[in-house]
Amino acid sequence: MSGLAENLARLEEAIASACRAAGRSRGEVDLMAVSKTYPAATIAEAEALGLTLFGENRVQEFAAKVSEIDPLRLRAERPLRAHLIGHLQSNKAQRAVELFDGIDSLDSLRLAERLNEAAGRLGKRLPVLIEVKLSPEETKAGLEPESAEAAALLERLPELEHLDARGLMTIAPWGVAEPVTRACFRALRGWRERWAAAYPRLALEVLSMGMSGDFALAIDEGATRIRVGTALFGKRSPYTGTA
Repeated sequence: MSGLAENLARLEEAIASACRAAGRSRGEVDLMAVSKTYPAATIAEAEALGLTLFGENRVQEFAAKVSEIDPLRLRAERPLRAHLIGHLQSNKAQRAVELFDGIDSLDSLRLAERLNEAAGRLGKRLPVLIEVKLSPEETKAGLEPESAEAAALLERLPELEHLDARGLMTIAPWGVAEPVTRACFRALRGWRERWAAAYPRLALEVLSMGMSGDFALAIDEGATRIRVGTALFGKRSPYTGTA
């Protein structure tokens, strides 16, 4: 068994255990393999082990891999899907829509409009998640949930016919106590419930939260998608290219 296969087996056991502890079924939680900084060959190896949903941080980095994994994305059964989970500048919207099967880091109305225009030109309906900033850290991206920008985006999204708003995403603060992490995840679930009631034309079923170090807490707090990189692929090398 390869190192990746062993890591996946351990990870699946941990996810199943977290689901049991939370009184949930394993089928309620999607595993996104965060493949940023790893080559296309590693993605192909992970796909051969049964993984089909991958997360990437940078447009240009993924562009260098896409030709090698396109055969896996274009097949009829169990196509590989790649989503952008890193911050996206609006001037890169067109290229992102060309490359990715979903954008999980929507954080402004302007970006939504750019993505909608780009998807329209390509004849696509693009799945998106709204990234919500629930951490005080300056480095964290996302919409402030009580901001006018968030309200404007939520009001306008149903009219952007080439976008398919599916839910919310957040990143918990680093190096904090468990109650603080839980509070972050619980807050995202609360905003999802509040916004789903206030904007019934939006389907906000996905809660993408939890990574290698805190996915068990996220599952306990209602995550429907967890994003795991290090626990699956091992310690990554820093990206040396440009975004």
